[in-house]
Amino acid sequence: MADEPREQQTPQAEGRRAVFRVPPTALLSIPILLFCVTPAAFAAPGLQALYILPIAVIVLVVGYRTTATRQGLAVRSLFQTRELAWSDLKGLAITPKSKVQAVLNDGTKVALPSVRTRHIPVLSLVSDGVIADPSGVLDQPEEDEQADEPETGPAEKADEAPAAAEKQ
Repeated sequence: MADEPREQQTPQAEGRRAVFRVPPTALLSIPILLFCVTPAAFAAPGLQALYILPIAVIVLVVGYRTTATRQGLAVRSLFQTRELAWSDLKGLAITPKSKVQAVLNDGTKVALPSVRTRHIPVLSLVSDGVIADPSGVLDQPEEDEQADEPETGPAEKADEAPAAAEKQ
């Protein structure tokens, strides 16, 4: 029985989590790349090294990712993994190609692999509002709740207008 409450607390303690990565369908390019490289690889001795290209694509697709949790960001690239706490961030910068970079308190920029501007509302949700949502997407449920309230009909509005005129 003592194990049950701890298991229930673990998902709540972790909170929300979002993983941004290259879509796995990019791996479908590997057989095509192998097919195209094979004639060139056997054209001359030593060109078999061209088979490194498909292997590099596999490593890039599987390796590059950004994971956002309640604690911060984990940026994983080819040779390193960097942990960024939300408190270490000054904000986000957007490149001309709609890629997102994390701007640290000291002014350095860290590229966030596979994160685009359309993902900023997700980052805002995962960070519990530490990253502001400039799109307003997260504000829409509040507007929907107001839309559920019954609207006054034309007859009720007409009754309110003379009452307001009498008060003046």
